[in-house]
Amino acid sequence: MAKKKAAAGTDATACPCGSAVAYSACCGRFIDDFLHTPAPDAERLMRSRYTAFVMERAPYLLATWHAPQRPPSLDFDPQCHWLGLEVKDFQAQDDTHAEVEFVARYKVQGRAVRLHERSRFVQEHGRWFYVDGDQF
Repeated sequence: MAKKKAAAGTDATACPCGSAVAYSACCGRFIDDFLHTPAPDAERLMRSRYTAFVMERAPYLLATWHAPQRPPSLDFDPQCHWLGLEVKDFQAQDDTHAEVEFVARYKVQGRAVRLHERSRFVQEHGRWFYVDGDQF
C-alpha cells in the first residue's frame, strides 16, 4: 500500500479524486501548497480532501476542517484501501455556503464500504472549509 500512496502523488499519475487529470494539475496544487493555493470552491475542496485521505495527508485535512468542528488529530487505518470517489451533487447556497453530495468507496480488511455523505462547507477569508455532513 505504501507504493500506491507514493505513486498517487506523482505528477504523471491521475489524481485519486477521479478527475482523470494529473495529481499536480488537480488536487496536488491545493494539498502541496495549501498555505498559498486554496481550493476555489467547495467541490474542489471536497475532492482534494478525498485525495488527502487516500494519501494520508493529515496536515491538509486538519487545515481545511472548520475550526469549531476540527478534531485535535487524525489517525489513518493502515488496512484502509480507497477505491474511488463519485461526486453526485454540488450546490452553492450563497457565496459562502455550499453542499457537496458524494460517494467514496473503500475496503477495510477485504470488506467493501460505501460512504455516502452530503457535506457542508463554509468560506471564510477566501478559503473553503469542511464543516460537517450527513451520511446516508
